[in-house]
Amino acid sequence: MAAARRPPKQVVLRALRSWLYPGVGGSGSPCSRGPVGETYLRKLEEKLTQNKLILKEELRTVLHLCESRDDVELIKNVIYRYHAENRNITLGEYKFGPLFVRLCYELDDEESAAELIKDQRLRGFFSDSTSFNILMDMLFIKGKYKSALEVLIEMKNQDVKFSKDTYVLAFAICYKLNSPESFKICTTLREEALIKGEVLSTRASCFAVALALNQNQVEKAISIFSQIMKPESIICTNLNIMIHIQSNTFKALMEILKDATEGNVSRFVKKHEFSEEVLAKVREKVKDVPALLARFDELYEKLHINGQVTTYTLDALLCHTPKDQKSHMILLNKRTVSRRNFQPLSQSLWAE
Repeated sequence: MAAARRPPKQVVLRALRSWLYPGVGGSGSPCSRGPVGETYLRKLEEKLTQNKLILKEELRTVLHLCESRDDVELIKNVIYRYHAENRNITLGEYKFGPLFVRLCYELDDEESAAELIKDQRLRGFFSDSTSFNILMDMLFIKGKYKSALEVLIEMKNQDVKFSKDTYVLAFAICYKLNSPESFKICTTLREEALIKGEVLSTRASCFAVALALNQNQVEKAISIFSQIMKPESIICTNLNIMIHIQSNTFKALMEILKDATEGNVSRFVKKHEFSEEVLAKVREKVKDVPALLARFDELYEKLHINGQVTTYTLDALLCHTPKDQKSHMILLNKRTVSRRNFQPLSQSLWAE
């Protein structure tokens, strides 16, 4: 007799989706989780009150069933129970931390994510950098830089390994706070990373340079900038101008602008662009020196004619997400339905 064949994985997934979300198949339109999903949540609540064991699949399922902030309260209780029962066997297990924080991201609920990440009773549940990165990104977007710094410090205290994205977020947060304390934190993290042999991205280094300049630490800014391997980006170009402004090296500055206006560059090579804001600072610095002012105005006019002046401020350039980077923010911009529960994402979330 022929052996029984196991159904393909995609068939099983479609069956589960149909069971949890009636009306949702492989290509069906999104709808609510349905009465079966509601019944599942009620039974899970009963298990909690009866102090029964919470299984891994149950936690995974309830995370996908969640549709509102009210549901998050149930998920919190499930997470606490699950972690208490499995805290000693989580090594190498499925990572629920990123799934929960992404859920909070979709529900615009950074408070719940921060609450659980900082709770010492859940130490080890958020053992990955992704969970912390998503929360810091959410807080950064909302301008809650002090709260983002608290999450960064918590990540450090929990000995969670930093990723390249973590350093970008860390330096960006310190740059936005722009204080002697945040500059010290940025400097310390950067030095520790270099000692460990970490390779910091150009974007992370740019935030560190900008912060050093804002704190009038010009020598430090020069030192960090000199270690950037490929300083050809528009951000690096403008930071270099800022370094020359604050160093009062106007002759070298004029040479940079002159070289940028030269017309013998191949049309396949992207010309340097300069921020209107940065060029205005150059003019302010040289306005009392007639010869330099006349030279600058000549170069400024050429840059405008060549289309090499942008209205973006240096801050806007620093915080802009490059289009060629497939970050979760870019992916959110392209989809309007959650991959987690097949429901429409809120307009405010995917329009950011």
